[in-house]
Amino acid sequence: MTKVLKPENPNQVSEIIEWSLGDELPLDIAGTNTKRNLGRPILGKYGDADNRVIGHTLELSQLNGILLYEPEELVLTAEAGTPISDIEAAIAVNRQQLAFEPMNLERLYGTEGGTLGGVISCNLSGPRRFKSGAARDHILGIKGVSGRGELFKSGGRVVKNVTGYDLSKLMTGSYGTLAALTEITIKVLPSPEDTRTLILIGLDDELAQQAMTAAINSSHEVSGAVHLPLTLAIQSSVANISSSQTAITGLRLEGFGPSVDARIEALRINLKKYGDLEELDREDSVVFWSEVRDVRPFQKENRVLWRMSVTPSLSPLIVKNIRSEYEGEAFYDWGGGLIWYSMNQSSEDCGAQKVRSTIQNNGGGHATLIRADDISRSQVEVFQPQPKALAALSSRVKKSFDPKRIMNPDRMYLGV
Repeated sequence: MTKVLKPENPNQVSEIIEWSLGDELPLDIAGTNTKRNLGRPILGKYGDADNRVIGHTLELSQLNGILLYEPEELVLTAEAGTPISDIEAAIAVNRQQLAFEPMNLERLYGTEGGTLGGVISCNLSGPRRFKSGAARDHILGIKGVSGRGELFKSGGRVVKNVTGYDLSKLMTGSYGTLAALTEITIKVLPSPEDTRTLILIGLDDELAQQAMTAAINSSHEVSGAVHLPLTLAIQSSVANISSSQTAITGLRLEGFGPSVDARIEALRINLKKYGDLEELDREDSVVFWSEVRDVRPFQKENRVLWRMSVTPSLSPLIVKNIRSEYEGEAFYDWGGGLIWYSMNQSSEDCGAQKVRSTIQNNGGGHATLIRADDISRSQVEVFQPQPKALAALSSRVKKSFDPKRIMNPDRMYLGV
């Protein structure tokens, strides 16, 4: 019988893992279960897509609390089950933020919650990614329990103390397949004094890509660049100006008030040749970019959703080629480096072959199947297939941390 196990401290986590090792039954590592539909369904040792055997769920939500927060040192340590909303509220008091802008998957999966451990395990980042880095770039240290039941730690509370193998980076984006994280130390950064957004009106995908590239490559320190075609732009709750009837291209500038004033006016002049411009103030900008971060345009759908990291200048061509076979809607984040594509219709492989071959033939990159039903996600490579040498390395790393494959087995790749 499947059990939901809720340890209250790292020692109990270790005991549960050691107990599961005896029967070699897998553990479904979770925080508040907001990301259960992200990745492959977890298959048990003797399971298949239609008859899964999931040993037990190891839910870390009881490991909850901020253990250390030093605003002057820009550092915070919290247990892995601490809700991201609690962390953001605590640091907002001191006008600080998580600069990697972790996305909230509630809207995509219809769930509630989201923890620090989940964000780090999945390496979730938002629109500021191309400027401030991903979640993995903001970690100073971690503590966790391996698939051997062994407690370990890596890094520290300041960068100069981070010596030896950087296990923090290894664990980030491993989706709980190597260890159960119990404690995480991260950098926090000051929140910008002002945030404003320039909106370009009515550009097609190709022209929008040119405008975003020009803005990012300028000296104006753009921290967000997104293009929403008409059908998606009209869904934005802040698109209540003329842009609500056409495609919109958003460019964000942040920083000290006078600096933002100067840079936004200079950028306005530089982009004048691309057409009409409008501006969102701080309040509307915050809402707008939170919607971009959380992929709000696709939140009410159950259609297959792909997330593609590609060569920015080729993103409109990639979408055009995919759309020739699979009709759908796309929007472009990270200045075109990130494509979200929602398919109107699908196929047995959810369009995986078309998506990945198109990317490979146009500059390279990778694609992740973000949303599909359980059966599809058990049959399709959810994450970008690894080259043979990298797959062998991943297998060896998995074996060193989790030799009996009880930690989220097959969540990322079969056999891992």
